[in-house]
Amino acid sequence: MSQGAAPLPARFADLKREIAASYPNFQERITQAWGEIIAQLKEVTSTIAQAGPDYIPQVNFADLDKVGEEEMEKMKRRGSVVIRDVVPDAEAIRWKELLEEFIRVNPDVEGIPVDNKQFFQLYWTKSQVEARSHPNVLAASVWLNKLYRAKEGVSTEGVDLSTPLTYADRFRIRRPGVAWDVHPPHIDGGSIERWEDASFRNCFSSILSGDWCSHDPYELDGRLNAMSSRYKRPNQSSVFRTFQGWLAMSETAPTQGTLKVFPDVHLSNAYIILRPFFRPTVSADSAGFLDASNWEFDISSPDFPGIYPRDGGYAGPKPTPALHPHLELEKTMLSVPKVYPGDTVFWHCDVVHSVEQEHTGTEDSAVMYIPAVPLTPINMSYVNRQKEAFLASQRPPDFPKGPGEDKFIGVAGADDIAAPIGRRAMGLPISVA
Repeated sequence: MSQGAAPLPARFADLKREIAASYPNFQERITQAWGEIIAQLKEVTSTIAQAGPDYIPQVNFADLDKVGEEEMEKMKRRGSVVIRDVVPDAEAIRWKELLEEFIRVNPDVEGIPVDNKQFFQLYWTKSQVEARSHPNVLAASVWLNKLYRAKEGVSTEGVDLSTPLTYADRFRIRRPGVAWDVHPPHIDGGSIERWEDASFRNCFSSILSGDWCSHDPYELDGRLNAMSSRYKRPNQSSVFRTFQGWLAMSETAPTQGTLKVFPDVHLSNAYIILRPFFRPTVSADSAGFLDASNWEFDISSPDFPGIYPRDGGYAGPKPTPALHPHLELEKTMLSVPKVYPGDTVFWHCDVVHSVEQEHTGTEDSAVMYIPAVPLTPINMSYVNRQKEAFLASQRPPDFPKGPGEDKFIGVAGADDIAAPIGRRAMGLPISVA
């Protein structure tokens, strides 16, 4: 469990035993895999620690179809990408100005910190609705969705990676000089469900079988039917987002409150999925603490490091230096390169990410959260429920209950989405009535 967190229920020890019984020679195979993963992490974390923001791949929106195979594989392995000039600078800046005006004329909007609001519980402002439905934003989403593939024989009925859907989220306008510690390293899109839900666990079956090298974070099998929000905890996404993302409405550089990532989704998946099955046999201050020989297979406890009870369900994984020492998070969480208005940043749904605590710049750091979401039956079901919330100016289903936006001035309606691709993404009729 996380330091200071409530203990996990005893049934999670049964879950470990159930998983162990599901794979032949489980202890032997994952013990070997654990040693191999730790050895490779030692090499990779050393490389990452010496890298800078440019380690994160970058591509111009206009050049998405020209990305070569080598660069594509690098991007997929690192799990993050900056896509530049998705929308014109002036348009992104206008969206920010409209958001600031919306906040000014609606002073009762909910946000944090309460005395200096910077992160807002708003979903349906005209800026957000326009940005999510922008053809270029949705085209970038399609390009990202298509990085995924299905193995032969895997049913993809009702799935279309070329049809993007909209997942409404919030925005932030972060002020300079304000410390922000609400987003330490974490993974979204499923907590204990990664182990507890059979479909979700199938995404990591090669890791759990000991064949971790063959794990493919972009394999659709398991993702399509995964229950990522088993406990329906507020702020826990129930849809399959191929990539989380945001669109910049201002310049933001490293040290200015930007995103940080652990840039190896293959290795971090392998390590985090197997971490609950091992415990150290020496103290953390021992010289050989990180050596695989000083970690042993153990399924006697219900602990899933980095998973903790929250709001009637479970949050995490939240890796920490104490719980996941081999990730060397103090050295390996890399800030993304400087972005400009209209640029986007996307990170794979399994990527460990955080937000810089400090904002040392002189201007606002402003982004709208817009993920890449493909058409799947589960996703479409959510979008239909989300559409009803939109038409009523209420909060989307996955988010905390609270006041809607129906009393606010300047909220968007269905007529504010003109592009057919944007209307389809929101589950609306293609033609404006």
